[in-house]
Formats: sequence, C-alpha cells, structure tokens
Amino acid sequence: MAKVFPLSEGVFTVGHDKKFVPFNMDSDILTERSTGSLLVEILPFLVVTDKDVLILDTGLGFSNANGELQIHDNIRHCGYEPEDVTKVLMSHLHKDHAGGLMYDDAHGVLKPTFPNADYYIYRAEADFALQTGMPSFHTSEIEPLLSTKQVKWLDGEEGTIDGYIHFTHSGGHSPQHIVFLIDDGTDKIFFGGDEAPQLKQMKIKYVAKYDYDGKKAQELREQYAERGRAEGWQFLFYHDVKTPTAKL
Repeated sequence: MAKVFPLSEGVFTVGHDKKFVPFNMDSDILTERSTGSLLVEILPFLVVTDKDVLILDTGLGFSNANGELQIHDNIRHCGYEPEDVTKVLMSHLHKDHAGGLMYDDAHGVLKPTFPNADYYIYRAEADFALQTGMPSFHTSEIEPLLSTKQVKWLDGEEGTIDGYIHFTHSGGHSPQHIVFLIDDGTDKIFFGGDEAPQLKQMKIKYVAKYDYDGKKAQELREQYAERGRAEGWQFLFYHDVKTPTAKL
C-alpha cells in the first residue's frame, strides 16, 4: 500500500508578474494584492511505494528560516531523508514546480536536490522550457540538471516507468505538460500537476485564463474525474489550499 505525504511550502499569491508572494491566511487580505492575483498552495508530494520513494514536482526551491531547503525539511518531518528519494517525477518545468530541482549547498555548490534519485522529465517539455525562458521558466535552475546522468528522458504520447508508473502527454496547462498515474496493484494515485490542481476544479466546469489551452484543460479535468471516480483514484492536488488529496 502506497503512503502519501503532502509537502506543503505554504500559501502564496501569484499575479501577472508570475511572482509568488507568501500569504498569511489569518492576517493578509487577498484584495490588497495586485489585481488578478490568485491564491495557491505550493504542494509537492512524497509518495512511498514498495519499490520507490517518489517526489512529485519539487516546489519553489525556497529555504526556511534556518537556511535549510524547505523540501528537505518537509521530507525529514515525514521520517525520510532526501537521500532516500529514488525517483523525481516532473509534470512540467514551470518555476513553482521545478524550483527545487537543484540547490546551493552550505558551500555555495549547486547540486541536485535529491542526490540518489533519477529525475524523470518529458524531453519535449525541457526543450520548450529552454526555448521559452523567463518569466515562467528559470532556465538557470533547469539547465544544470539536464546535463547530469540523473535525468531519465520521457518520450512519446504515453509510456510506463518500471511497470507501474504511467505518464501521458496532456498539453492543456502548457504545451508539453504530462500527468502521472501510479498503480502499485493496490492503490491508484493520480497526479495531474496544473491540469488537476484543486479539488473544486474537478467538480465544476472551469476554464482558467492561465492555461495554454483552457478548453482542453477543462475537458481533461472532466475526463480525469470520470475515470478517477470509476477506478477509485486518489487525486493529489498541487495548488489546493484546503484539500491536498481526495477521492471523488
């Protein structure tokens, strides 16, 4: 049976400038932020199966007050070490999902955040990120990893990793976005990245202006919800402030 641990990095607002600004739910007021700001959680996931210790997307790459990488601290609070992670699965490479791919250690040396892990990255998404750049993609945080032996490239419209992790090119939120379904024979865990980011979006028809193809993203959510209900998927919601995981 798989174990799921949300690795919350906190609540933020993000506006048209693509900057993620911390938001205190008890004292801050959303309407005082720039026009069009969205309220989002940043929520990578740790999923532990019989085969692997998985990370699904890597967060913003921020450090805590003690100077420790936040995702490292969060993992340790779950009873694991960053060195335990065997696979990192990336839905896409926008900076709020890929900021934790690499980090500067105490000596200022840039290193992969998970030294013993294979990083599974969709090849077409990496190409697109490097071509597009800022403000959505921080290429200086992506490019150093791509030349390492830790990257395992994913190609094609769909495929399988180690016989139980299935990926599909979806292309709704961004042109080369992919989604993952982890099926260990007991549980089915679905990670839709920014194409299934919040529970409410799975329940209502919602066309988001921030999606590359809003209509397609909406249709994909409807398909995911229908299949997920039928097959008992556990959904992981990367941007949900209140509900990190749910079954529909």
